[in-house]
Amino acid sequence: MSHNELTPQLENPGSGTALVVGATGIAGSALVEKLAGEGWQVLAMSRSAGTPKANVRYVPADLSSPQSLREALAAESPTHMFFTAWARQDTEEGNITVNAAMLRNLLQALAGKPVAHVALMTGLKHYLGPFEAYGEGDMPDTPFHEEEPRLPVNNFYYAQEDELWAAAATQGFTWSVHRAHTVIGHAVGNAMNMGLTLAAYAALCKESGQLFTFPSSETQWNSLTDMTDAGLLADHMVWAATSPGGADEAFNVVNGDVFRWRWMWQQLAAYFGVEAEGFTDEPRPLEVQMAGAGPQWEQLVAAKNLAEPRLDRVASWWHTDGDLGRNLEVVADMSKSRVAGFTGYRRTLDAFTDLFERYRAEKLIP
Repeated sequence: MSHNELTPQLENPGSGTALVVGATGIAGSALVEKLAGEGWQVLAMSRSAGTPKANVRYVPADLSSPQSLREALAAESPTHMFFTAWARQDTEEGNITVNAAMLRNLLQALAGKPVAHVALMTGLKHYLGPFEAYGEGDMPDTPFHEEEPRLPVNNFYYAQEDELWAAAATQGFTWSVHRAHTVIGHAVGNAMNMGLTLAAYAALCKESGQLFTFPSSETQWNSLTDMTDAGLLADHMVWAATSPGGADEAFNVVNGDVFRWRWMWQQLAAYFGVEAEGFTDEPRPLEVQMAGAGPQWEQLVAAKNLAEPRLDRVASWWHTDGDLGRNLEVVADMSKSRVAGFTGYRRTLDAFTDLFERYRAEKLIP
């Protein structure tokens, strides 16, 4: 008997109880917002509580502690689980040990609960390799397709998939894996937040009169690429968790459009009213450009009455440098999702500007 027969999807998804893990991050926040808005009861798991919302109850827990998870979930009965958390380590071996254990601990704590589906967020490093072996060796050609074999390197995404599949086989839930590209969405204090990072960079450039300079590789400047809006990712994860076509499958998830940074950079500069400078002769990383910019940000915060005085909670220079510094084209194919019934789409420029408007309304950027 298949997992689909064992655990039929809910006819009325809003009647379910969703456990969202990593609930205050970019992807997790979008999931909490979507699920709560659709009438789900949401258990939002993170180390700290987020902003109170209707239909949302925060469940603080330490994913590295089986006891903490057992205690946090003892009285809970989630029907669906959405896993978007990760803990960055110094090496990929460390990433595997820590991140596979976090998922394994949680799945063990859910044994015996009425969980029908588990959705796991990973990313395109499934095809590119981990940070320490990024783009090395033989990689699949673009656009990336889900059926490509794993790379012969250690990768914590592979370890997490293995944990997910092993638990599904014994606990009887269906599963889905969601391989997002760079995710932009609403969060503060997140380690991987290109949207807010570029907004802060533009604000500092405008204040100082410096050029809005593309920081990274010539390849990224000229190549086609794509991105993933956090709201679209949330739509995709909930679709897979509640639709027969999404069960027991791994999917790429990107907005659906493609662009070149040499075009997008000009659009972002025009939006912020700064002068753009593209790639010239070598990368100019944001970590270098913005070294020591903390006091300048504090002055800007004071002058514009902004909400967050700590630049390190607004900008993650290293991550944006990494995303824009790849020396290879990165594009993902969405055909598998389309054929299975998912029709969501976002225009990436609109995803950026909608996000900037939200940050502006919250006085996180001027």
